[in-house]
Amino acid sequence: MNTRDEAIAIRSKLTEWRHALHSIPETAFEEVKTGDYLAEVLQSFGMTVQRGLAKTGLVASVTRDKDDPENSIALRADMDALNITEENTFGYCSKHPGKMHACGHDGHMAMLLGAARILSESKTFRGTVHFIFQPAEEHEGGGNVIVQEGLFEKFPVKSVFGMHNFPTLPAGTFAIRPGPLMAAVDVLDITIRGVGGHGAMPHLAKDPIIGAAQLINNLQTIVSRNIDPLESAVFSITMLEGGTAYNIIPDRVTLKGTIRYFKNDVQKTIRKRVEEIVQGTASATDLDISLDYQPHYPAVVNTKTETQQAIEAAIATVGKSNVDTDLTPLMGSEDFSFLLQKRPGAYIGIGGGTPDNSVNLHRSRYDFNDDILVLGTSYWVNLVESLLPV
Repeated sequence: MNTRDEAIAIRSKLTEWRHALHSIPETAFEEVKTGDYLAEVLQSFGMTVQRGLAKTGLVASVTRDKDDPENSIALRADMDALNITEENTFGYCSKHPGKMHACGHDGHMAMLLGAARILSESKTFRGTVHFIFQPAEEHEGGGNVIVQEGLFEKFPVKSVFGMHNFPTLPAGTFAIRPGPLMAAVDVLDITIRGVGGHGAMPHLAKDPIIGAAQLINNLQTIVSRNIDPLESAVFSITMLEGGTAYNIIPDRVTLKGTIRYFKNDVQKTIRKRVEEIVQGTASATDLDISLDYQPHYPAVVNTKTETQQAIEAAIATVGKSNVDTDLTPLMGSEDFSFLLQKRPGAYIGIGGGTPDNSVNLHRSRYDFNDDILVLGTSYWVNLVESLLPV
């Protein structure tokens, strides 16, 4: 095990940074205070910071010897919070009502700051490390925006790496797999337009609620009846809005939902069936039903060589017995996938669970486990030294 002495030495700073970031949560493309804080800390290391990538993102770099794209790598942390009202009561709670770091991005940023601090003073690697602080991971696709704005043209690298905390795994562990790790996600918006009326006279109306009920039931058969049972797919209608009173049939109902999958042919089948079912339900119910189907995030697919490199760095950090190299793929999604579409790389999970902490991500009482800050920082430093040896 190689938990870095340099990381242990700055444990209190890691915690300080994490708590400060936790207290100023900002959601997608609004991470101004977060960016200000990160830039101030990075500049205190003597690093030059380029801001304004994907509106609020930033990149800091450190070079030992010469800057060569073939001897350069990128490490990425996400910056944004969620629209959740925090229910914790500790001293560093959210100062921004209705917003909260409920996914651990505060911890991700703190660990990458720790690696930047150590590597900015280190002479144990040769090459360039770019530290990417990316906005808008939650729902808004900041990873796509930052790539489209020329991230890798401005900061050429041979590979890119990311990390996320997993509270469902024990602290002191890492988990990863080559190939598909996290699912692609599509989103759909359906609007059902009918003719409203009195609840006592439904024959004079065209009821969009009946259409919505039939549509939901029919859509839920797609995965169970059109997708090979050995493939993975999830179809979830997550929002239904319509109606205002007991005795009024509404004019309109709206549905929203997500589709998750790993393979493109699975997505094609699902999309085709959604379009057919929407059209068929509209015809059967004499309603006007419109569909907006949008691919959202591609799947996170770890490349083989870079996954092995991440595994070796994790083993160096916590020992072989504490690294799961065949993690079951997850149906959650991550916009780090956009970075992996442009460069080879690997995304790894760091265990953050404790015996007395059962609060998972995206919950109002979640808090990142400060005990793993040193481990995550150590992993980053071990990875850089192994990929950019002197």
